Amino acid sequence: MQIIVEEKVSIVFTSAGSPKTWTPFLHAHGVVVAHVVSNSIFARKCFEAGVDAIVAEGFEAGGHNGREETTTFCLIPLMRQATTLPLIAAGGISSRASYQAAFVLGADGVQMGTRFALSTESSAHPIFKARCRLLNEGDTKLLLKKLTPVRLVDNAFSQAVIEAENRGASPDELRELLSKGRAKKGIFEGNLAEGELEIGETAGSIRHEESVAQIFTDLLS
Repeated sequence: MQIIVEEKVSIVFTSAGSPKTWTPFLHAHGVVVAHVVSNSIFARKCFEAGVDAIVAEGFEAGGHNGREETTTFCLIPLMRQATTLPLIAAGGISSRASYQAAFVLGADGVQMGTRFALSTESSAHPIFKARCRLLNEGDTKLLLKKLTPVRLVDNAFSQAVIEAENRGASPDELRELLSKGRAKKGIFEGNLAEGELEIGETAGSIRHEESVAQIFTDLLS
């Protein structure tokens, strides 16, 4: 956070914790703060903490997620009822149709991860991106709910997680299985068997490599 301030970053998105932790510090240095949440209770806490905007992230999203398993298009109206803050929808949004639907439901903007994660310019490993472009419906699952829920591609590592969770593994056992650097191994080093392969459900609709410019042209044309 100190480096963010020193480098004069103007907007910061925080998540996976209380918005009260860093919002006052960032505001004191003129930084705009958006906080990612998965339910309307947390949205109200964001309002109380004084954040500038809220990201409503639904069950479809890749990476870390909420335990409630509320889908994005159910979550947006609930969030809109809970707060008047600017509302950014995330999770399962990767096309003109989906972001327009988010606006109709009350969002002021959208956050797209998966489509850009699979773009030409993305720093993810080409092997990881190629694997994600072959995903079909149901090939990702929300796992590790005893720790921090994360959406993972089906592979040897995710199967080991499922086996551990089915036999009632403790959080400490799951942390040991997860180990350090597991996501880096999968996403950025291309180890499809042992890596933690995080991606959103909408990957199943992305079949071809495209540049960021091509993505924006498609979204805005």
